[in-house]
Amino acid sequence: MTEVDWGATATAAVVGYALGSLSPAAAAARFRGVDLRESGSGNPGATNAARAMGVKVGVVVGVMDVAKGYAPVAYFNRYGAPAGEVAGLCAALGHVSSPLLKGKGGKGVATSLGAILAIEPLWAVPVLVGFGATVAATHQIGIGSVVGSLTLVPTSLVVWRGRAGVGFAAGMSALVVYRHRRNLQTFIEELRSGRSTVDAAEAA
Repeated sequence: MTEVDWGATATAAVVGYALGSLSPAAAAARFRGVDLRESGSGNPGATNAARAMGVKVGVVVGVMDVAKGYAPVAYFNRYGAPAGEVAGLCAALGHVSSPLLKGKGGKGVATSLGAILAIEPLWAVPVLVGFGATVAATHQIGIGSVVGSLTLVPTSLVVWRGRAGVGFAAGMSALVVYRHRRNLQTFIEELRSGRSTVDAAEAA
C-alpha cells in the first residue's frame, strides 16, 4: 500500500484549486470588453469563448484550461499518486466554482481532460472517442462531454492505477455529469417530445 504524504496532498488541494479558479475565458472577455454571461450558455469556458470572441480565442482558452488541469497533477505526482489526483480534482473544482467569479465557473471539461492526461494518458482515449462519437451523433457538446466522462470509471478498472485512481475517475465523472445536468434534462425532454436536437447554445 502506498504511503500518503498528507502534507503534500493538502498543499496539492490548495494549489490545484487556486490554479483551477483562474479563468482565461473571463480574462479574455474582460480584455475585449465582452460579457460572456450574455453569450450562448453564459459559461466562462472555451466553447463559449469561441462563440463570443472567435475560434482562435476559444482554442487558446481551451489549451490554457487543459494546462491548468495538467500542470498541478504533473508537479504533485512526484509526491505520490494521491497528491497528483487530489491536485487534479481540485483544479477541476476550482474551474467550476471560482471565487474570482463569485463561485461560478465553466463546466470543467477541458481542465478535467488536462488532469486525466497527466495522471494516465490512456484514460483519455475512450473519453475522446466517446465524446467525438456522441457529438457526431447528437451535435451536442454537452451530451458528448457526459458520455466521455462516463467512460472514466470502467477505463480506470481496466487500466489500473489503484483504488485512488478509481476514486479520482469517479470524482471527475460525477463533477462533469453534475455540471451538465441541465443539458441532460433538456436532452431527455427533447427525446420524449420527439424532437431531435437541443439548442446548441446550451450544450457547451
